[in-house]
Amino acid sequence: MNALVLILISIVAFSIAYVTYGAWLTKQWGVDDSRATPAHTRPDGVDYVPASAPVLLGHHFASIAGAGPITGPIAAAVFGWVPVLLWIIVGSIFFGGVQDYSSLFASIRHEGKSIGEVIHLNMGTKGKRLFSIFAWLTLLLVVAAFTNIVANTFVSVPAAASASMMFIVLAIVFGFAVYRKGVSLKIGTVIGVAMLIACIALGNMFPLVLSRNVWIGFLLVYIFIASTTPVWILLQPRDYLNSFLLYAMIGGAVLGLIITRPTMQLTPYAGFVVNGQFLFPILFITIACGAISGFHSLVGSGTSAKQLDKESDAKIVGYGGMLIEGVLATIAIITAAYITGDKLAELLAAGGPTNVFSDGIGVFMTSFGIPFEIGKSFVALAVSAFALTSLDTGTRLGRFILQEFFEPEDVNAPKPIMTNMYVATGITVVLGGLLATTSWQQIWPVFGSANQLLAALALMAVAVWLKKSGKNNKMFTIPIIFMFSATLIALILLARTNLASGNLILVLFPVVLFVLAIVLLIQGFGILFKAESK
Repeated sequence: MNALVLILISIVAFSIAYVTYGAWLTKQWGVDDSRATPAHTRPDGVDYVPASAPVLLGHHFASIAGAGPITGPIAAAVFGWVPVLLWIIVGSIFFGGVQDYSSLFASIRHEGKSIGEVIHLNMGTKGKRLFSIFAWLTLLLVVAAFTNIVANTFVSVPAAASASMMFIVLAIVFGFAVYRKGVSLKIGTVIGVAMLIACIALGNMFPLVLSRNVWIGFLLVYIFIASTTPVWILLQPRDYLNSFLLYAMIGGAVLGLIITRPTMQLTPYAGFVVNGQFLFPILFITIACGAISGFHSLVGSGTSAKQLDKESDAKIVGYGGMLIEGVLATIAIITAAYITGDKLAELLAAGGPTNVFSDGIGVFMTSFGIPFEIGKSFVALAVSAFALTSLDTGTRLGRFILQEFFEPEDVNAPKPIMTNMYVATGITVVLGGLLATTSWQQIWPVFGSANQLLAALALMAVAVWLKKSGKNNKMFTIPIIFMFSATLIALILLARTNLASGNLILVLFPVVLFVLAIVLLIQGFGILFKAESK
């Protein structure tokens, strides 16, 4: 099978879905630009800051993508490229896209509050507290997994490490110039992209070589600082510039595929049981962000909803962002599937899935004159930039959740220390960092299970709200049932596997998450079936 055909199939499918299914969802939910968004009704200059659709799409996509749509499909390639590709397309359109769009929309209709608060208002205080614990534990896994992946990337591609450090400084300068000195976005973009190219060139000239543990320590300090600063100084500008890395990377990959037209060497279907793992449910929790991700609901309701300029922007940011991620996930499986022989195993051993992806796109880019080393370091920079954004956003969301959890109901009561921004952030960073000392291979399956189960809970929360609001929620039925089935079974299997290996921490996580999910599942379905339409 020619890889070019596969990427074209996915792009066409996603384009049709955006125009048709996305428009239908918009109509069903009653998206209305005449209603002011929280960014305008509650501006605070820190979190509630209106952003244009292109800027917010850049932030949202960079936050949700990270290394997820790359790591997941490549790790799931053991089952063959056909089931991986089918789930990416179907999942992105009918599962992930619906969850991302609806979570963002539900949040802006709840004053930009998190999905946890949506649950609070529609399922009660108990439901909110259980969900908050579940979401926070999942975010610890996000911090652990992505810290691990970025550190491995910086070790395997030192040029990307030095370029990433310079990119952080560039983003701060860009944010200060555009948001505080009045430099126009167009002029700032031209200069910013030019400087971004300079960062890539300088990164190849001066690679930064440090050990994995040193990078983990640095990243933990970085995300603590980055997640406690106002969004305009780093989060918005970095993510906006990140979007150009994304567009260039996807454009370069597609152009390279058009020219090289590689043939898929990986087996189309390896069987239902591979290396002792069952295709259901393991494939669906391994691909994770490439098809549906609960982390996206936290991003949409945690940071993106606070920056949405008007309600109609939710479609391109929420639904469109997920479909773009589906394209990226398709490219990821192609980079693994076109490799022959033992090279795939060698690349995985040298730097994990990100190394496979960077190597593959680097090879594709040589077809139109980009030297391999420059192309590979550019892709590694892009992936690490997305992962850094996910780390920053994930830590910020962890802070939000802890602060909300311990916020006293009596506004006049003294606030406990856990509501302090720096304390809540520090706890999230330290515990996530401790988990990051294990390998990504151990963390990823647990993260995938928790992440997908979080998606099921988010879908259920929005479905309850829509039913109480008298709106159509039938598009949630199949995704909710399927995701709960896959993830709960996966948690049982993972707990058993980790128990056999003696990893007690990664046994405890699936057990706790399973219990929390069951309680929320019973409560949510009880409300869903009893709720009366207004």
